[in-house]
Amino acid sequence: MVPFELQYMIEYFPKILSCLPTTMLIVAVSSAAGLVIGTLFAAARIEKIPVLRQIAAVAVSFIRGTPIFIQLFVVYYGLPVLLLPFGIDITRSSKLLFVLVAYSFNVAGFASEMVRSAALAVPKCQWEAAASIGLSKPQTYFRVIIPQMVVIAIPAAGQLVTAALSDTALASTMGIMDMLERARLLGSHSMHKMEAYIDVAIIFVIFAFIFEQGFKALERKYAAAATIADSKKASRTATDCC
Repeated sequence: MVPFELQYMIEYFPKILSCLPTTMLIVAVSSAAGLVIGTLFAAARIEKIPVLRQIAAVAVSFIRGTPIFIQLFVVYYGLPVLLLPFGIDITRSSKLLFVLVAYSFNVAGFASEMVRSAALAVPKCQWEAAASIGLSKPQTYFRVIIPQMVVIAIPAAGQLVTAALSDTALASTMGIMDMLERARLLGSHSMHKMEAYIDVAIIFVIFAFIFEQGFKALERKYAAAATIADSKKASRTATDCC
């Protein structure tokens, strides 16, 4: 057994960190695209749109019920087959494209439930009040419902992004040169794998902590803004009563 040596951790750290942009790209793209797709899934179910509602329910159930490892290979082997009849050949595309698609839909499955839960958590009286003053459905969503949904969904969004960060480690199974793949190659070359993997773990923990604190700060900001808004409404109500 090869003894643990701290010098290898120090030597490997900057080399592994150089692959961080790839990991962050996967997190950023999958989080943004996943939120958009997940919102569409949630909207189809909330508004009970025929056919789309059933498709969204099946897609979310599949995504939430299967490991992302399986989803990666389903996308890698299945997407080219689905697109080929339309004259689109992506068999020679970068593996990173397939990883981004797979991770985006994975995030979408969980984001869909996050958005749907946040929408259902808004009191029904808010919907009724918006309808009573003549707001259209789009106006009701953008002026009344979505601002409240954001406050409700922020904690879950933070957990979702942090989970996406951890899940990026599986991108190495597709041959993507991310931090884990870099650590594996470095460790295999020198036989000091433990040092390399500890470096990866440290980097993941640091950025997971940064994300967590960032979303907590965002939550406090929106909560404070909502409190101020409620106070102003209460003051206006009291003035009108007098």
